[in-house]
Amino acid sequence: MSVSTKSYAIAAASVAVIGLVAIYAVSINGTGDRFEQCRNGAVGGGSVGGPFTLTDENGRRVTDKDVLAGPSLVYFGYTFCPDICPADTARNAEAVDALEEKGYEVTPVMISVDPARDTPEVLKEWTDYIHPRMIGLTGSPEEIAAVAKEYRTYYKVPENPTDEFYIVDHMTQTYLMLPGYGFVEFFTRDTTPEDIADRTACFIEAARE
Repeated sequence: MSVSTKSYAIAAASVAVIGLVAIYAVSINGTGDRFEQCRNGAVGGGSVGGPFTLTDENGRRVTDKDVLAGPSLVYFGYTFCPDICPADTARNAEAVDALEEKGYEVTPVMISVDPARDTPEVLKEWTDYIHPRMIGLTGSPEEIAAVAKEYRTYYKVPENPTDEFYIVDHMTQTYLMLPGYGFVEFFTRDTTPEDIADRTACFIEAARE
C-alpha cells in the first residue's frame, strides 16, 4: 500500500470515528437515557445498524433478526488478519465467557470485511476456534458494503491485490446490540474483557427495567 493510500485510509477511518461519536452524542442530547449509568462517557445510542441478509459460517442465508435475536457483540474483521482481529475477537470471547458466568448469554458475531477470502468454510474453522458460539457472517462485496454502511464503519480492500496475504484496513470497534433497542454502545480496542462484561451486564439489566 502506498503512503498516500495509507494516509487516506487513516483519515477516512478517523472521520468515521468522529461521525460515530457525533451521532451518539446527538442521540441522547436533551432526552432521557435509561442506559446512562452503564456508559463510560456521555455518548451512546444512535442511528447505527439496520436490516441485513448475509451468509453464515454454515452456508445458510440469515437476517439480522436471526443473528441478533439476543444480546450480541458485533465486530467487523477478517480471518486473514495477522494480529488485530484475532486479539479483538478473543477478547470479545473472553467477555462472553465472563458474562455467562454472571448468568447472561451474549452472542459474539464477526462480520467479514474480506468476503473474497472469507468463504463460509474458512469462517467456520476460524469462528469455531475463537468461540463455540461465535457466528461468522460473509456475503457478496455489495452485501458487505451495505451492512458496513448501516453500521457506519470503515474498511478498505486493496484493488487488484497481487499478494494473497494482502491486508484489509478496517475500524476495530465492537458494537453492543440489544433486542428491542438495537445498537446501544460500542467498545474500543482498549476496553478490557472485564469492562465489556460488566458494562454489557449493566445494559442488559437496564433493558429489563
